Amino acid sequence: MVSYLFAGQGSQYIGMGKDLYQAFPAAREVFDRADEALGFSLSALCFEGPQPELTKTNNSQPAILTMSIACFESMRACAGNTFELPAYVAGLSLGEYSALVAAEAVSFTDAVKLVRLRGQFMEEEARKKPGTMLSIIGLNVSEVTRICQEVGAEVANFNCPGQTVISGQESALTKAGVIAKERGAKLAVMLEVSGAFHSSFMKGAADKLATELGKVTFRNPRFPVVSNVTAQPFMSAGEIQENLIKQVYSSVRWEESMRYILGKGVSHFIEFGSGKVLKGLMRRIDANVSVVNAEKKEDIEKIVSGV
Repeated sequence: MVSYLFAGQGSQYIGMGKDLYQAFPAAREVFDRADEALGFSLSALCFEGPQPELTKTNNSQPAILTMSIACFESMRACAGNTFELPAYVAGLSLGEYSALVAAEAVSFTDAVKLVRLRGQFMEEEARKKPGTMLSIIGLNVSEVTRICQEVGAEVANFNCPGQTVISGQESALTKAGVIAKERGAKLAVMLEVSGAFHSSFMKGAADKLATELGKVTFRNPRFPVVSNVTAQPFMSAGEIQENLIKQVYSSVRWEESMRYILGKGVSHFIEFGSGKVLKGLMRRIDANVSVVNAEKKEDIEKIVSGV
């Protein structure tokens, strides 16, 4: 059994997807559809930059989704009749939209427009309620949760054993970092983000996104998609919409999501999109499973040929 994973925000880089666009008609179609849906050349931004523009949340979110789906569709087209349907799919935060597109629960066109707006709403809310995020390495979840309660912060991401990300006001997170190190954390690092994502700071963004999600048709997934919010598969199209709203201001339960899939007997994963973040997290969750990346032309050719 195989499961497919989809990259989250922060993995963007100039040039991503260019080799796929040149090599695979399926990738070219995905990038072209994104350009048409958004009304500007997202493909040129991915291939040529500039980096500050690509890094803006309202650009990086559709860029990463487009890159991820270009990888997925390229592999599906290359594999043809040998394409293996996954037992489960999941995506980290933004990557959940890519997972839902892969599972045919929402159209790519609707998803790329939604994540562009999602990024815009998150940026607007971050300006209204300034905050940031702190990654804490080397403490268990209960200790990090206690620190959050002490300083008035919130847990944003339960990524893997010993790696938790928290959100809140910068002053609160500075204090949290000092306490974390005093209590044995190996690292406490402020992330280069523009807001306190996956926290109550983003409730206003979720409310705006709810209106846009209400305009989109969701279908029951073709194969199970594990939700960031519940760490369980979505049960219905209605639940998808509800959880995508909650996801904006709720903790991402990634470790639990992966343990759910692992508990079903899955031992082989393919990570679609830019970067190898999810492979790195899985190594900390269960070092015995296989994770391969589908990011470049040669990656996809190796996977399809079984090398």
